[in-house]
Amino acid sequence: MNETHADHRDMREIPDLADMVFDEAFWDGRYRAAPTIWSGRPNQQLVDEVSGLAPGTAVDVGCGEGADAVWLASRGWTVTGVEISRVALERAAEHTRAAGVADRATWLHLDATADPLPGTYDLVSAHFVHLRPGMRDDLNRRLAAATAPGGTLLVVGHHPDDLAAGVPRPPIPELFFTADDVAAVLDPQEWTVDTSQARTRPWTDGEGREWTITDTVLRAHRHVPTT
Repeated sequence: MNETHADHRDMREIPDLADMVFDEAFWDGRYRAAPTIWSGRPNQQLVDEVSGLAPGTAVDVGCGEGADAVWLASRGWTVTGVEISRVALERAAEHTRAAGVADRATWLHLDATADPLPGTYDLVSAHFVHLRPGMRDDLNRRLAAATAPGGTLLVVGHHPDDLAAGVPRPPIPELFFTADDVAAVLDPQEWTVDTSQARTRPWTDGEGREWTITDTVLRAHRHVPTT
């Protein structure tokens, strides 16, 4: 659900959006509606927060059409892309083949809001996976559980400041969250928060209008148990 790169006009025009279930059928339909729906560029906060990390194993939850996975794989990471939409996974696999990094990418059809990730990883990344608060907390606990000791958790999303600024997003306020909301599920005895920010950046919408939008950025590392 990497919504930074989308034109939201089609989603804002959906009747009763607040009651919409963002399930596999919804996302398959969303992807089938256009040949591509994201820019093909990696999310900026991923680039900013991960460039200094040593490559290892990574999981990209809500991988969309694979831009973040391609960026990670091209920098030496072994990546598992997780998506609820099979249509998106097919595009992501093609994206890595075209980029010449398919040998470093694996694709997993999984609803991460309902099922745990099948292992632990040096980097667990989730960008713009927007859920209602109870489901969001459950997902963040699953993401934390999938982070290996010594590994990094990176969660990025739309900050509530975008609502006050009138940025064109689907108008469901409870889907927006802060870094503190994410950190609340992390045991401070097991985790150190490295980045906890509301970070602004420029964005141009599908009608060519320029905005300043605010991303929630939470990066934390899991402690290595002492013996």
